[in-house]
Amino acid sequence: MTNSRVQRRKSRLRRILRAFLVVGIVSFIAFGGAAGYFIYKLANVTSGAQQELARGDMSEKREEQVNPSKDNISILFLGVDDRDGNLSGRTDAILVATFNKEDTSVNILSIPRDSLVNIPGRTNPDKINHAHAYGGLDLSVSTVEELLDIPIDYYVKLNFDAFVEIIDALGGVEVDVPKTFSEQDSSGNQGAITLQEGTHTLNGEEALAFVRMRKADPLGDIGRGHRQQQVIKAIIEKGSSISSITSYDDVLESVGTHMTTNLSFGNMVALHSYGRSLNEVNTINIESSPTSINGVSYVQLDEASLAEVTHALRVHLGLEEASESKLGTTDAASEADDGTDTNTTY
Repeated sequence: MTNSRVQRRKSRLRRILRAFLVVGIVSFIAFGGAAGYFIYKLANVTSGAQQELARGDMSEKREEQVNPSKDNISILFLGVDDRDGNLSGRTDAILVATFNKEDTSVNILSIPRDSLVNIPGRTNPDKINHAHAYGGLDLSVSTVEELLDIPIDYYVKLNFDAFVEIIDALGGVEVDVPKTFSEQDSSGNQGAITLQEGTHTLNGEEALAFVRMRKADPLGDIGRGHRQQQVIKAIIEKGSSISSITSYDDVLESVGTHMTTNLSFGNMVALHSYGRSLNEVNTINIESSPTSINGVSYVQLDEASLAEVTHALRVHLGLEEASESKLGTTDAASEADDGTDTNTTY
């Protein structure tokens, strides 16, 4: 084989690995900023992790099935507080990512788990993270679709084990810890992890404590969402270099055991065009405030802000045109061509 052919094959392999990395980065943010990667062996892992939705391949909000290789798509990421491996129970983190093929950009929205929303089939509004406990994946998907008025094309669900192992495989991530605090570890041991104020490189267990802490944050669930987004950015920066990955096999084994998705191997390969757009990952937020109803704590989403975010996501998916009255920060979220990340609150 000639040197030129070898170089072409190596170049193609690097592009494929980079594509898997991008998909993994978005896939593993479900734990509030967690990220990871899929490498060449992912075909087998994807097959073992696949679980289709009861609705079938297409959202009811779509007129025809989407193809990630040519269409704008959305993915719902669910992080489950689960230590038994069955990925059931309430979702500890809920994120939505929209992918725009034209500018190869990704918008990421973190939804506070205590958000008071309408859950289809339930009489009264409830916390959005209860949807999964009430009706599993399909009810979680339909709840988010109703809240944001967008189709959810795909989902990825994983638990703490996958998050911890992925962060460790990346050699840790650097974040700014706003204050010193202690938090339980992934096994539930109270006060097992103490993080000091300042900039630190966190391993998997420490990063999990960072994104889970809520009681020591005066903003509660809202503040946790901000820390989740900080970790998203940190891991995207670290994960953009394949050389930073130190343990392929451990992560692949963890993914196969601790994750489910309706993304096929082919879907993931079709997302390869985003491999050159890691600097165009934008985080957006819905303005919200803590509230209490009958002694139960909730997060109340601001209706005007929710409408702005809904519009921004629908524009990003190509479902409607940008509105003159709603441009402002919406346009800012798509202007990260200079390599900077945009964090927008509506």
